[in-house]
Amino acid sequence: MCRWAWRLAQAQIGERRIEDEVRVSDDLSQLAKGGQTNVLGFVIRLVARIPFLFIGAHWYGPEALGRLAYAIVIVEFAAQLATLGLKRGLALHLSGDGKDNGAWDAVLVVLAATLIPTMLLMIFPQIMFPNSAIKPLDYLLPLIIPALALSDVMLAALAYRFDVKSTVRARAVIEPWTISMAAIALWWWVPSDGLLVAYALSMAAALIASVIPFLNSYGLPKNWTPRGSELYALMRRNMPLAGADAIEWGSRRVDLALLGLFVSPAAVGIYWVAQQVASLPQKLKSSFDPVLGPVITRKLEENDLPAIAGQISQVGFWIIAAQLGVALALGIPGEALMGLIGPGRDFVGGTGALALLLTAEVFAAAAVVSEAALVYTARFRNLMVSLATLLTQIALTIGLILWAKAQGYGEFYQAAAPALALAITLGLASIVKMRLAEHVLGAPVSVWRPALPIGAGVAVLVGQIAIRGPEWAELSIGIPATLIAYGAFVWRFGFREEDRKLFKRI
Repeated sequence: MCRWAWRLAQAQIGERRIEDEVRVSDDLSQLAKGGQTNVLGFVIRLVARIPFLFIGAHWYGPEALGRLAYAIVIVEFAAQLATLGLKRGLALHLSGDGKDNGAWDAVLVVLAATLIPTMLLMIFPQIMFPNSAIKPLDYLLPLIIPALALSDVMLAALAYRFDVKSTVRARAVIEPWTISMAAIALWWWVPSDGLLVAYALSMAAALIASVIPFLNSYGLPKNWTPRGSELYALMRRNMPLAGADAIEWGSRRVDLALLGLFVSPAAVGIYWVAQQVASLPQKLKSSFDPVLGPVITRKLEENDLPAIAGQISQVGFWIIAAQLGVALALGIPGEALMGLIGPGRDFVGGTGALALLLTAEVFAAAAVVSEAALVYTARFRNLMVSLATLLTQIALTIGLILWAKAQGYGEFYQAAAPALALAITLGLASIVKMRLAEHVLGAPVSVWRPALPIGAGVAVLVGQIAIRGPEWAELSIGIPATLIAYGAFVWRFGFREEDRKLFKRI
């Protein structure tokens, strides 16, 4: 009898172990599926974004691009504040109090939050265009703020149900191709305002592409009576996360805002082009946030903190491996790439800034995945680290620009100073947030594997061979060859057997 009971107990333990392994495998499968979809979205976005940059640089010129860049910084910052941190905090709400109509709670809260910044910027458009004359259409640009914020929160709600394809469709297909085609068409009718109108149209198209799948997935609200106290509680609970999101977003835009105080609009436009190219790898990690959030919140309900540490380590490696390859592929032929985008040799001066911005994106990967857990487990401490990072970046950016001016360096060298400051501060933030995540979760967090620097060395060798040829060969042959060489090495020596099995199965 005792022997039979012992065998039964062992069988039950084995069943529980299998169930746990299946659950972990399912979580990682969802994360890997999101990763594969986002990599595809990155490629599509890259192909779609370059035509717009080419059109803006050749047809409209760097000054028009600089004016657009300032307006985008202000408008998107207002939309970022209006989301109230719900791009990531929505997962916790939907898995808790908002299981029924929580997505509609978020839509209503975000829509209300957009009213004040929209009206403020419509009354004072000089905030968006501080160094140029105000035109009639400029007063209408803030109307795009609700579209931006609502699109973000709806896509976050879809990602909670592991629908990442909608995000890729809206952000990587519809948005960039709309702005490119609209910029071409508007050049013939409103050449002075064509870029701004094209941007507004692209955001409106992205909103439509977000609303349709959102309604298909969540439907119209049923038995929903919004209550002020509950909506206020949702806003208050997300304020630390909203602050962290605003600070993290601001750290990617404050360099452009500060640079505009010291250099010409044309130099700002060229820096913005480099920033747009470098921000493409950023989508690889930022688009993981909605997928990673639901997995983390479910593990928090089970109080399985070591599993969360393992998941962010796993996803962090996937992200940094992809970003490093992209940074090398775009950075090694950077001079040819910037020369292709801009007319003559005007834009080649932004090559140094491009290389530093790509480096900054690689450094930031560890901070982003660590923060994915910290926003739920150590909100205030994460907010303080983010605030310290932003303040350090501001001080370092101003100091480096003033130093470059004092040394008599030209505008393009001065423009590289904010990029250098960004790379340094994001690297420090990654170290601090990884250590904080380890302390909070009680388990090691590591996104680095030895194969990454060796694979980077292989990619550099291939890239150096490619840049010896003509510019067309650097771009058409060098970029794919660099990516293939790096990817093959990391797949063979960096990915563990479970990584390869997982991606092969998917």
